[in-house]
Amino acid sequence: MYVGRMKQDTQSLYKALIARDLRFDGLFFVGVTSTGIYCRPICPVKPPKEANCRFYNSAQEAEHAGFRPCLRCRPELAPGNAPVDNSQRIAQLVVQRIEEGVTDETSALEAIAGEFELSSRQIRRIIHKELGVPPIQLILTRRLLLAKQLLTETKLPVTEIAFASGFSSLRRFNDAFATRYGMPPSHLRKKAVENASTVTGSGTSTLQLSYRPPFDWRGTLAFLKARELKGVEWVTEGFYARTAHLGDSKGWIKVTQSKEKNALMLEFTHSLAPVLPALLNRVRDLFDLNARPEIISRHLARDKVLGPLVKANPGMRVPGAFNGFEMGLRAILGQQVTVKSATTVAGRLVASLGESIVTPFPELNRLTPPPGRVARATVDNLAKLGIVSARCKSILGLSHAQASGKLSLDSGNHHSPEATIGRLAELPGIGQWTANYIAMRALRWPDAFPKEDIAVRNNLGGVTAKQAEVMSQAWRPWRSYAVLHIWKNPMKTAGKEIAT
Repeated sequence: MYVGRMKQDTQSLYKALIARDLRFDGLFFVGVTSTGIYCRPICPVKPPKEANCRFYNSAQEAEHAGFRPCLRCRPELAPGNAPVDNSQRIAQLVVQRIEEGVTDETSALEAIAGEFELSSRQIRRIIHKELGVPPIQLILTRRLLLAKQLLTETKLPVTEIAFASGFSSLRRFNDAFATRYGMPPSHLRKKAVENASTVTGSGTSTLQLSYRPPFDWRGTLAFLKARELKGVEWVTEGFYARTAHLGDSKGWIKVTQSKEKNALMLEFTHSLAPVLPALLNRVRDLFDLNARPEIISRHLARDKVLGPLVKANPGMRVPGAFNGFEMGLRAILGQQVTVKSATTVAGRLVASLGESIVTPFPELNRLTPPPGRVARATVDNLAKLGIVSARCKSILGLSHAQASGKLSLDSGNHHSPEATIGRLAELPGIGQWTANYIAMRALRWPDAFPKEDIAVRNNLGGVTAKQAEVMSQAWRPWRSYAVLHIWKNPMKTAGKEIAT
């Protein structure tokens, strides 16, 4: 059910509210006029009368209308959406840029507008059209919701929370909190001290990141385990851990699945608190937490080939990338070799060029080498690691393009996926398979389709790349998910599986 721009079927929305159906969580919010509070549709409190309900597409719209967030269902924990059309994509990318450390709203919007080759006025119109609020209100709401979660779930000092949430000063944070929520931040901090079940050992805190069920947690971990970067990542049957380097901040994270809620639990070192918004976005990308599995599965299940696969695993996710450049390197190393071989060589690259880091875990001791450092290597340097000459040149080409700013492989990339695929294909040794694989995981494009992939073609009955492309048209715009379903049932080719 899609919640339209203030033209909703309020009776249907009210029925969804009464049902407390998890599938509607995050799709709309309800403001209750009798209390001045807004909630998620799964809120455990007694449902309000229909006459007192006002429905909104987002938390931002509800707060812009004057409603305060519910302290029971906590709107900041509602799952996000995964936009696919251009205006939604631009709005979401702008939100991501804003969340990742912007403090000066005016200059930030001007800079973002320049990147998108739009005017700041056009950017404001897009945000207002897609999200229902002006940019300044959007920025404030997102910061306050993150601050509210940090105050409730962690023991981070209030001053650190203010800056981690994007506020430029403690005074502005206190004023905004009091104005919007009618209480000082210390009010929520007292509750956090009493109910700090998610607070971990000294030096780390844990936050929950919600998702829409079903979620194939074990399958996702198995996928990441097969492609684990030794020294940077540590994947077991129960958790995913890795080192992280964002901006000037370095540390480590550990992700587990909640036993009680539809959420992953992210433990992070406090050294990463200054870049927390960016960190949260990257973890959500990595585990595809913004996916809408009910919509994706319903669409793909109509296909006679995919139907049985989707029915067997409706919670399939497309694992993304914590670091786009890292994913690009991994994709190049995976060309025409087995997954195991590619993983082994990637580990050598990290050990040779990655900066060392000390963590409590012996398995985590390296940071992903940045583009500039890899770009300074030579073909001979890389060849000594067991990388063939052609792929050495591809790695150096990618590194130079990323380091110079000519190419971006992060999900916040403002270029269209098609444009980025085109730029990748211009680099030496990078074909359509590699470019589409990078788009699928690093750019988070749900409609990527590496039609040249031998495993995909074999599992479709030994079809040609052209035939596979024709068959895939029925799966759009969710072809990336179709590919993962097909990969889950690999056929053996010449005694080995092609690396993916």
